[in-house]
Order: sequence, then structure tokens, then C-alpha cells
Amino acid sequence: MRLQFWGTPKPRGSLKGGDMSVKRIMLLLAVILSLFLATACKLELKLPQVPWAQELAPTPKPETAKATPKAETAKVTPTPTPGARQEITVTGTVLDEEEEALLIGIYERVNPAVVSIRVVKSGTLPQLPFTHPEIPQEGRGSGFVWDEKGHIVTNYHVVSDAEELEVIFYNGDSAKAEVVGTDPHSDLAVIKVDELPEGVHPVELGDSSQVKVGQRAIAIGNPFGLAGTMTVGIISALGRRLPSAATAFSIPEVIQTDAAINPGNSGGPLLDSAGRVIGINTAIESPVGVNAGIGFAVPINLAKKIVPVLIEKGSYDYPWLGIKGMSVTKALAKEFDLPVDYGALVDEVVRNGPAYKAGIRGGIKRVKFMGEEINIGGDIIVGIDGHEIRNFDDLLTYLIYNTSVGQEVTLSVVRGGERIKVKVVLGKRPASLEE
Repeated sequence: MRLQFWGTPKPRGSLKGGDMSVKRIMLLLAVILSLFLATACKLELKLPQVPWAQELAPTPKPETAKATPKAETAKVTPTPTPGARQEITVTGTVLDEEEEALLIGIYERVNPAVVSIRVVKSGTLPQLPFTHPEIPQEGRGSGFVWDEKGHIVTNYHVVSDAEELEVIFYNGDSAKAEVVGTDPHSDLAVIKVDELPEGVHPVELGDSSQVKVGQRAIAIGNPFGLAGTMTVGIISALGRRLPSAATAFSIPEVIQTDAAINPGNSGGPLLDSAGRVIGINTAIESPVGVNAGIGFAVPINLAKKIVPVLIEKGSYDYPWLGIKGMSVTKALAKEFDLPVDYGALVDEVVRNGPAYKAGIRGGIKRVKFMGEEINIGGDIIVGIDGHEIRNFDDLLTYLIYNTSVGQEVTLSVVRGGERIKVKVVLGKRPASLEE
């Protein structure tokens, strides 16, 4: 191989006797070769001697960024601190051991009392116009054990028009069930099995009047037929008024939650942090029919009032005043110069109803407010039996929880600028306003 250094060498045979001896040429070559090898050795030191991952030194962490023990992902089991809550970090998520233990304990204790309800109904299939009009159709819902006698609480809309009911328990046992009582106004129903499986007991009931926005909410049920599904969220709001799907009336004091509630959860319990039932899951607000973070539950205190009557009589009679109305707000009062800025405005009085017979007056002037047409100029109810009424929900709630059919109540009414007392004997709420 031909190497060129700083110039072009002379052709072979050009070396003659005294010009340059062979030894001197060889010495020069040796010197050049030594210089080359020395340079190569220096270059070789710059090459990596170990894999890059081992050679790169770890980047020093700033003092302010030093991780605390609970955030060190390299530690699988933190050193316990007596009396302190233990936390484990897994891929950046802190799992509170106390939270896990709480939820696991609630599930293990309550889930055996939650049932799946298989419902067979007869109906038509509109997409098959030539099919026999009475075709068995199957649906599923949830429920929970109410007492040791085999009574199970669920939603009215789950079991209405059912021809056959089957209850499936957490352990796979199943039993035929019959409807004992229904209440379309509250969307509650009671069914019964002859015998509960061993180890199945009623779930503990809570007090929905003590529920607070922000507290934990736990739902157990059978969404999409997936038995024993537990979801966790919070109480999002209280005091919602939910229109009944089966009647023209509304359910007061409904609980709103973001715990995932989907088709099949209907009738299942909504629980608090102690595993007590605070509501019965009944509906969701969603444009697509699946959970969108807005679910509703009938308050357990309403169920406590209605369920025993359903077990005893099969139905529940609601006290009825016989008015249509709306809540008075500051904006409404200012817009139409109302005498007070709170209370229940009587929009319309049902002819021949209890309020009509007592002389309560409805609105006389049709106006539009917030995009809706209402009647103003009627009575404004601001109290009942000495209890202040701030809005229409207050009136509805008081009537349901504190009165009964045939009871006489005293209404505090603002008529014009005058306050008057009107006695009304409550009637029985009809199934619909057309009755």
C-alpha cells in the first residue's frame, strides 16, 4: 500500500551512493511510524470503554427537589411509622392504604346484600312490525335486601309491568320473586323472595338528612348486567327535584353524585363512608344513555317513610294540596314587582282540589320569564304550620315528610301586600293531573 506523507517520494532507483543511506531512510521511517502510533494511542483514549448507560454519570438533583420517602418510586415497601397513615407510590399514583381498606371492607360487608334482578316483560319490538305483539323481553336492574323476611327494595321502573322476576344473589344463588308494592311517584318498589341465602343480611340504613356535598359516595350494582360492580365518587349536590318518569309529579330532596351509575344500576344502593345506604340509585343525566358524571338517587329517608307502607299495603297515598307553582327568586320578584322575594308562587289551582276548595288563588296574568310562560298575581305561600317556606321544594318536601292525607294544615299566604292564614284539608294525590 502506498502511503503519502507530507510530499511525493522520489521514484525507485533514484537513491545513489552518497545521497542518503538506507539506514538513514529506515531511521526516518521509524521516527514517522512512532509519531503516528503515538497519535493513534492518544485518539484511542477518547473512545468509550464501557456502555454509554454506565459511563454517563447521573445528573445531580437540586436540593429542593429531593424526594420524600412517600414519593420514592424505588421503594416498594416504605418503612412504617407508628401511628402514621401509610402510603405507597406506584407509577406516580399514591394509593392510600386506609382508603383501600375502607372500600374493601365496605364491599365485602355490603355486596352480599346487593342483588341483580332479572325482569321478563311482554312488549312489542317496533323494528319487527310483523312479529307477534306479545314478545317476552328481558331486562336487568339492581336492588338490596331490606329485612330478614326477604323483602328487597328496587326502583319502580325496574319491575313495572314485570311478568316474571328472578333475583340473583352475590354467590350465584337465584330465586323467584314477586312484587309486594310499588310507588311510581318516588320510583320505589318492593319485591320479595321466600328465603335469603345463608350469609345474606339486610344492609344498614343511613340518614340522608346528614349527607354533605363533597363526602364520599359509593355505588354497588349491576351495570350492563355486570354483577357486583362497585364505583366510587362524591356527593355532587343535594336537594335536587327530579321529575317522575311515570307521573306528572316530582321527587324532592334527590341526591346528585358523580359515582358512575349506568343502565342496570337502577335500584342499587348509594352508600356513605360507613357503608350505610343514603340513597337508591334511580337515574342519570346523559345525552347518550350512559354515565356522564351526573347520577341521581332517591334519598333513603324518603324510602324509610314509603317502603314500610308498601310492604304493608302495596301502595302509598301522598298528601296533595292541588296547586301548580314555582319558586319565587329575587330576580322574579324584581322583574314583576312581587311583594316578597321568596316562597312558593301559586301559578294555577287545580279545580275542585283541596287548595281550590280552601280559596287559594292562582295567577291571573300570563307573562314570560327566563324563556318560560308563567302566571303571576296569585298567592305566594311563605309558610306551613309555622315552618317557613323559602321555595317550592320546601313546600313539597314538608308535605311529603310531615303530613298525611286528610290532615288539616295552615298556610301562611301573601296576597297582594297582605299576609293571611288559610286552612286546607289535604287530599290524596292522583296518579295524574287528568284524574
